[in-house]
Amino acid sequence: MVDAAAPAVVARPTRVGYARCSTAQQELDSQLDALREAGCEPIFAEKISTRIKVRPEFARAMDYARTIKQAVPHQRLIFTVHEMKRLGRGAAELLAIAEDLRHHDIELELLSGPLQGIYNPSGHGAALFAFFAGMAESEREYIREKSLEGQASARERGRHGGRPKVLDDDMIAYARTLRARGVAVPDIAAKLVIPTGKNKGAHPSVASVYRVLAEETVQEGEAVQAPLSR
Repeated sequence: MVDAAAPAVVARPTRVGYARCSTAQQELDSQLDALREAGCEPIFAEKISTRIKVRPEFARAMDYARTIKQAVPHQRLIFTVHEMKRLGRGAAELLAIAEDLRHHDIELELLSGPLQGIYNPSGHGAALFAFFAGMAESEREYIREKSLEGQASARERGRHGGRPKVLDDDMIAYARTLRARGVAVPDIAAKLVIPTGKNKGAHPSVASVYRVLAEETVQEGEAVQAPLSR
């Protein structure tokens, strides 16, 4: 009689938990309880604003997950958070995190929310990671469109982008007159006074005067040469 083969032992996945809330008034207990119930060990937690780009405990959690995966490549490793907004806020940030998880073959688990579940970046969960990429691209396009709309609106109101001029038209004319008389540029800068802005009352830099005079020279050259090109 041949004994039936014993079923293969399936290694229990390692779950690395991460919990975060934004302010001291918010509590972490419900997240921590949910992560413990899910079997997370260890759990990293912090109270930190979403405006802070560097999250120390999140970085530690990711470093720990990568280290375990590199040491035991065949071990199934799951990075677990209570909900997606604990992972990151912006689409670009979510995409960067998702790409990091995919690169190290680490699964992502969301314990609650509309996307609740476990996502394997190399398997059926790849759709979520593609979704993050689409969100990031949409966010970049939205920012670009709003920027272009703002620039167009400013042009319609007579405002143009870029840094404000240090030298106004009267100052430029005076600088050109002094230069025509043979006055050195450093001396010209010392004779000019900025009329407005945060540097009001100060002298413009020598570099600014050189730049303005050079721009005027180029414009004059173009004006003289233009009829010859016809």
